[in-house]
This record gives sequence, structure tokens and C-alpha cells, in this order.
Amino acid sequence: MKAGIVGLPNVGKSTLFNCLSNAKAQSANFPFCTIEPNLGVVNVPDLRLEKLESLVNPEKVVPATVEIVDIAGLVRGASKGEGLGNQFLGNIRECNAILHVLRCFDNENIVHVDGSVDPIRDKETIDIELQLKDLETVEKRLEKVNRAAKTGDKEAKKEQETLLRFKVALESGKSARTVDVSDDEAELMKGFQLLTSKPVLYVCNVDEAAAKDGNAYVEQVRESTKDENAEIIVLAVATEADIAELEDYEEQQMFLQDIGLEEPGVSRLIRSAYQLLDLQTYFTAGEKEVRAWTIPIGSTAPQAAGVIHTDFEKGFIRAEVIAYANYVEYGSESKVKEAGKLGVEGKEYIVKDGDVMHFRFNV
Repeated sequence: MKAGIVGLPNVGKSTLFNCLSNAKAQSANFPFCTIEPNLGVVNVPDLRLEKLESLVNPEKVVPATVEIVDIAGLVRGASKGEGLGNQFLGNIRECNAILHVLRCFDNENIVHVDGSVDPIRDKETIDIELQLKDLETVEKRLEKVNRAAKTGDKEAKKEQETLLRFKVALESGKSARTVDVSDDEAELMKGFQLLTSKPVLYVCNVDEAAAKDGNAYVEQVRESTKDENAEIIVLAVATEADIAELEDYEEQQMFLQDIGLEEPGVSRLIRSAYQLLDLQTYFTAGEKEVRAWTIPIGSTAPQAAGVIHTDFEKGFIRAEVIAYANYVEYGSESKVKEAGKLGVEGKEYIVKDGDVMHFRFNV
């Protein structure tokens, strides 16, 4: 599961990626600095993992991770192959969610490809290119479906009706994610991998003074996106880069306090990206290792077991489950058992975020 960082050239994408992954992607003050997408595997900050570590005192701790991709800056005409258009759009198609960086700060020393700062115009530039590509995808599919629908094929007619609704939305400048669909229609459209159907988080890149409360540009973005099924996060990317350079934890905390923040903004961003991808965490806890495992929301116990090893899923017998709150309240697995709070669950059990689990299996 990957989240792709997108935006116009020079809005702070690569700097943000460097903060997130500590992988030093090339960043420079000119367009097309990023050509090949950079991939970073990022730890998901989770205070629950730290708490379990303090209770269990294991030999090692392994956090959950999420993949972040830094994608080349897009320009007008990308849907027709301008700039690095085809490559850019292909890279987005491979991602499961989009982190759309918008420049919400003034700085005459950093050039803007359109000569002025306007996050709404920037957002629309990218939206239009993605919508045009999606429209092309929908129209191509309609050509095939229309022929089948004429023969009276009921499934083809259903698909035709759904595609036409998306066509109307896209032609009117709306993204696919704004179209209300049934579960069946959502499943059908999933196969087309429409770029504008992907969940999106707008990252408003502000200066240090606006890191806590945002600014007028951020308010414009909030107003512009209120009808979209999308989230917004405010981040001073250049400041975050400075914080990331500090190796001493206490120095980092002092820096954060000075600008009115309780934790680095990138920590909030990583957790938001994790949620955007519909992911959740369960834990395994033992003397050798306390570990956070990543699973899609709605996973069953056998599916969760399969993340550790496919044999665990194939030979699944049962799961022993402790709710995180109970583990913390009683302080150990043995005390949880004494209190009768350890659940024994079968194949139908839907794993909850934060469950501490132990699997029994037989292969």
C-alpha cells in the first residue's frame, strides 16, 4: 500500500519526502528535479507501541510502516504527455492514495512555475490533468460497453449507466471521488483505477509563522475542498526539515514548543496517510519482540495471521486476543488472563485496531 506525494514543481514535495523517509531525495529550486519516483518506507509513529515496550521490555521493537512515493512535478498538458506527463500519471496510478502538496507560503527566493502563489489555481491545474486522463479512460471503456448494451446485455447496461455518471462529473470538472456510488458500482469502478477516485490528503505547505494555525491560503484551500471527500493538514515543510536535522530529542522538543507544536507535523502526516490507505495496526508482544503489524481495516483473524506468515493463515486454528486498553490496565498477559479478559476468537473475528494477538495454527 503506497501513498504518492504529488504537486506542481517546486512546492516542497521532495523536501517533505526527505523529512518523512530520511532518504535524501534530490531537491532543488527548479522544475523537473525529480524524474524517477523516490520510494521511502516510513515508520508509523504510535505511542501504543512505546507503552507496550515499557510493559514487556522486549529485546527489540518493530513499528508499522507505510510506503511513500515522491513523484515528479506535474505541468499543464500532462494528460497529453507534456513534460513528464505519461510517467507522472503512471506513477500515480500505482499508488493507493495521494498526498497533494500545495504551496501556501510567500517567498520571492523560491520560483513558482506560474509566477505567483495561488494554491487554488495550483490544485485545479493538477485536478484538471487527472480528470482529463480519467475522462479518456471512461470514454474508452464506454466505446466497448455501448456496443454490448445495444444487444440488451443487462450487465453492460448497468456498467454503461455508471460510466455515464462518471463521464458527466468529469466533464463538469469534478473528481471521480465526488460521485456517490453503491457498493457494486464502487467494485466495478475499482477495476478502472481512476486517478481522481483515489483518497486524497491536501498538504498545505506553510511558513514557520503559520505552522500552528495556518493562514489565508489554507482557508482558501479549506473552502475549495469542502465538498470533496478529502482531508487537509497544515505543515511547515522547511521547518520540519530543520527539526529533522536535529539529532537530540530534547532540542527537537524545544524547537517544536517555540513554534507552538506538540509533535513534528510529519508524524501527524504519516498517521493521516496510514488512515487514508484504510490501514490499521495490531500488535504481537513477547520477550523477544514487540511488533506492530499493518493490515487493511476489516481484516479477519486468519488474514491478520497471514501477514506474519502464509502458513499462519492456512493452518489457522484460533486467535488469542487482548484489547490494548486491557493490556495496559492489567500490565501483562498473565494478569489479563487472570482477570478473564483474554478472548479466544475464531476465523470470523474482525480484528480491531490495537488488538494484541497470539495465533494458534497447525500446518
